[in-house]
This record gives sequence, C-alpha cells and structure tokens, in this order.
Amino acid sequence: MPQSSDHADLIIVGGGIVGLATAWRFQQRMPDCSVAVVEAEKQVARHQSGHNSGVLHSGIYYKPGSQKAINCRTGKAAMEAFCDEHQIPWQRCGKVVVATDHRELDSLDRIADRANQNGVQVQRLDSDQLRQREPNAAGIAALLVPETGIVDYAVVCQRLAQRITDGGGKMHFGARITSIESRPQSIRLQSRDGQVFHGGKMINCGGLHSDRLCRMSGVTPDVQIVPFRGEYYELAPQRQSLVKHLIYPVPDPSFPFLGVHFTRMIGGGVECGPNAVLAFAREGYDWKTIRLKDVAQTFRYGGFRRLALRHWKAGLGEMHRSLRKPAFVKALQKLLPTLQESDLVPGRAGVRAQAVSNNGTLIDDFLIQSSQSAIHVLNAPSPAATASLAIADTIIDQIER
Repeated sequence: MPQSSDHADLIIVGGGIVGLATAWRFQQRMPDCSVAVVEAEKQVARHQSGHNSGVLHSGIYYKPGSQKAINCRTGKAAMEAFCDEHQIPWQRCGKVVVATDHRELDSLDRIADRANQNGVQVQRLDSDQLRQREPNAAGIAALLVPETGIVDYAVVCQRLAQRITDGGGKMHFGARITSIESRPQSIRLQSRDGQVFHGGKMINCGGLHSDRLCRMSGVTPDVQIVPFRGEYYELAPQRQSLVKHLIYPVPDPSFPFLGVHFTRMIGGGVECGPNAVLAFAREGYDWKTIRLKDVAQTFRYGGFRRLALRHWKAGLGEMHRSLRKPAFVKALQKLLPTLQESDLVPGRAGVRAQAVSNNGTLIDDFLIQSSQSAIHVLNAPSPAATASLAIADTIIDQIER
C-alpha cells in the first residue's frame, strides 16, 4: 500500500540544476500553480550538477542557431544575475583555447568565427601574447575568451531549492520513481518506497535515468543514455600558480569529447582533466562500481556498439590514461610542458549522461521531447548548467503552448 500521496500541478523528476531551475521559473511565471520536485537522492545536485567543472561557458564552440548556442548566451547572463542577487560567489576569470600544432590553426579560426556569430568577443593571441597571459602554456596561437567564468553549481542548486520551498513548492527526497501512469490530462508516479505523486504534467529531468523515465511514461525515445565517466586530477597546492586562466585545447573534430584541460575552481585549486571512459554503472564514479543491469543495457544497445566500433582506438586511449597516471600527465603536458607527475594529486570524478542515437551518433545538442502529459529532457550536456535558467524558460514555453 502507498505510504503517502501528494498532488501538484507540475511534478519535476530530478533535483539537478535543470530540474530546479525549471521549478523556480515555473513558480515565477505561474504563481497560482503548485510545483513539486521529486529526487531519488537525499539532497540536490548529487550527480552531474554537483560533479561538473563549474564553468560559466561563453558559447564559443556551439553551432550558431543551435539550442546550445542560443540558451548558453541567454542562460549565462541569467545565471550571473541570479548569483549576484543571491550572493553566490562567481568570477569572470577568462579562458584561453590553445593551438599547439599548425594543423590546429584552421580549427582555431573556425572557433573564432563561431564565437563572432554567437556574439562572443574573442581575441587572437600569438605565441608571445599567450606567454604573457599564461607563461607556462605551450602554444603557437590561442584565442582569449575574457568572459568565461567559474561558479559552484552545487551552491546554485541549494539556493534554487531554498527559493522553491520559500515559494511554497515541495521537495521530495529519497523518492526513486519505479512506475508512471500517463493520461492525457494527468500523470501518476509511484516511488520505490510507495510514495505516490499526482500531477497535471511531469517534467522529466532525470539525467542519467531520463530515458528510463521516458519509457516508464509510455514513450519510447529515439536515444539511450550511455554513461561516460570523467576523471580529474588537481594541481598540488604549491603548483597552482602554473595556471592563470582556464586553459583548453583546440577540440579534435574526429573525437566526440573535448579533451583534457585546466580549470580553476571558485573555491580555490585547479582541476586537470577530464578523460572520458565508459562507466559500468549509471552512477559509476570509479572502476569498482559495476551494475550488471546497466552494463547489459549499454552493450545490448546497437547505437552504443556502432559508436564503439567508430571510436574504439580513442576509447582505449582514454582507458589507458585512466589506469596509468603517467599517460594522463603526458596528455596534459601538451598544454603545460613543465607539468610533472608529482604536481598532480587525485581529484574527483563525474558521470556524464550522454544520449546516443540508434545509429551510434552522440547527440550534441540539447534534446527535449514532449508526450501527452510530460516533457522529457533527454540530453543536457555542457553547457546545460550555464544555460539552465534559459532551458527552464524553453520548457515552460512548451507548457504554456
């Protein structure tokens, strides 16, 4: 028998930054309606939102006109304003995108062109100008992106949750959804411990489990979530002066992930990484965490097998760097040649909920799909945290329509 029952006009599944931002925006735009956030963990931001790089992205990489490009620019301004209003520390520290090889110069030019189309100011640096900005970085040219910033998104999530409850919204923790009954004008959800939630509409912001929640509601998505773990080292305290800005590589167009980079953190310190290895559980933050159901679902999926066939060499390289610190250091030395193995101490790890299509393509843009009584956020990769308030407005626009 159900232990308890609750009703809200809007039920949001997932207490990460996109879910919380959507709940808060919903309260602002529809103050006469009720909202409830249902979270499987015991607190907000337990997964992607609390394990990301903390970067306030400027939007230089994204295809002009894409959801990423549009929402990143709008969302960044909204996030900075939210942080100012709520006294959340953030900093505009700037970023350099460094070309270390002449073959990367054309790609650097393309990034600069995209930045201009997206309304982001960038400055081209030659090697001497780069050394003035980053004395320890190796590069023949670079782009300076002054407006890139840093913040702690876990703190942002905590403040959003407080605003939601202050506004009369409800937060339900430890409620892992196991069944969803979807009707044209209503929806009913039940959790593992027997709690029942009734609502007029559901927003699925389940991140690592968003595809499963979508199927529970009676909709078969065209994608499946494949979890990739990103592992970090940190610069030892006495070596943090090596990095002045954020230092990024020019992305390799043949590889679907960005590559290792150096990220200053708002609380102090510098993260180095991440790599990108297949996780053997959807919450697989280390090699020891294995969930056979998750592994089987990944390897049975034809989209993953096609992806693996296309990128198996790069995947093995990522695994090699994960298991051998010297290999990780060598990858970082491409940007910072003076870096030594002793300069790095173990850092944290995060798991990225990456949507993969049936044909083996990594979904690059935000992916939001609607069904009769639900809206499903099926792909929200970086810069989703930066763009979260803008993504929330996009979702609520769909509700209003």
